[in-house]
Amino acid sequence: MELRIDRQALVPVVQQIVDSLVRWLRHGDVAPGTRLPPVRDIARINLLSQACVVEACERLVAKGLLDSRRGSAFFVASKPQPHRQEVLPKGEGADEQRCAQQDPWELGGGGLPESWRETDDLAFAIRQVSHTDMASLFNYSAPLGLPTLRQQIIKRLIRLDIQAQEHEVMTTAGATQALDLIVRTLLKPGDSVVVESPGYSALFDLLRLHGISMIEIPRNLNGPDIAALEAVLLKLRPRALFINSHHQNPTGSSLGRLVAQRLLQLAYAHGVLVIEDDVYADLQTGPGVRLAALDTRRSVVYVGSYSKTLSSSLRVGFIAAPVAVISKLVHVKMISSKGASPFAESVLACLLASGAYGQLVQRQRQRLNADRRLTLQMLEDADWEVFCKPSGGLFVWARSRKQDRTQILAHALRCGIQLSSSTAFSPSDVITDWLRINVAYACDPQARRFFRATSPDRPQTF
Repeated sequence: MELRIDRQALVPVVQQIVDSLVRWLRHGDVAPGTRLPPVRDIARINLLSQACVVEACERLVAKGLLDSRRGSAFFVASKPQPHRQEVLPKGEGADEQRCAQQDPWELGGGGLPESWRETDDLAFAIRQVSHTDMASLFNYSAPLGLPTLRQQIIKRLIRLDIQAQEHEVMTTAGATQALDLIVRTLLKPGDSVVVESPGYSALFDLLRLHGISMIEIPRNLNGPDIAALEAVLLKLRPRALFINSHHQNPTGSSLGRLVAQRLLQLAYAHGVLVIEDDVYADLQTGPGVRLAALDTRRSVVYVGSYSKTLSSSLRVGFIAAPVAVISKLVHVKMISSKGASPFAESVLACLLASGAYGQLVQRQRQRLNADRRLTLQMLEDADWEVFCKPSGGLFVWARSRKQDRTQILAHALRCGIQLSSSTAFSPSDVITDWLRINVAYACDPQARRFFRATSPDRPQTF
């Protein structure tokens, strides 16, 4: 069994072995009960240590993909019995659940594939916290969050040219709770807010839940349509504006400096609260512009998260805002949830302090950059139109030039691909033929077959 191991890559060797074995299991038509070649043979053929191969196989045993019998022998696990699949909603939460199912292949998923998740540093940090910080296992969190974590968050903000004091930062259970606290605390039913279209589907659902009216403006290559925004502010006087500044979900586009400066001028002139959602900051390659960094009046409410990169289970996010705003948000946070998870915050603080988290996201950026280049090439070869060519993040927003959505859906069904919703990214549920493509999923052989199928008359280079 030949594994494709790149020793120059930042991805750990054990993780590469896991990824290769998962691809072999998924695409090799391997029958349940099939015995893997002996560990010593796999190690010898691929110039690996037996310990690395055993660790990779044991991880797949833990995932239920392999069985371990008779000492060191590993076998393909029996497939679970089919069960009635739960009907999932169309929005972002459904993306994460479908990603976990991995059947069919979720081309437009909202996060990283499970095979990208690295467990070694995370497991070490969990053990470290369990042994040295017993209080985090049993106690409620501090209202603002773990002090050592907030200090690390402030260091992160400084690297992004965002100034914040310790009492201007609070932790949350991911960006989802952060947005929920902002909506329920700073807005009231009947208020109107500006949102981007296409935009973040879970935000639209949250605003509907709280009775907030949405005014949509187009998202362009460099941010929201400024002319449309100015017209809306003059005519409708919305209470707030929500913006995904970098590697926007779903278009992958990032805010330009001139657009950002004009947006802040308009917000100041019309008294509009700006909420900047920057959950993909750690997946950014190269420099970027953020409203919170340009905000001379220190009025922007800035939202960040570690859940996209570290773990969707250990949910940790944060809000940076003026003290008066933070005080209101903390009050509601403690009433509604008694705070976030001190254990999750302690684990993250440990990873940040050791440098392990920084190394993790560096590896993720490297893999995403490579997959993004391949994805854009595949889309070009298949004659798809792309909204922009992102420099970072997870997503490309694209559509076929040759085939309509019905034809694309038929190809997806035959190839075992699940596409993103046709209406989820529109505040008004307008149907679109544009698709959100997650580059971390797009280079899988299943996805490659799908793209080839969408342009059968064109010579392929992938």
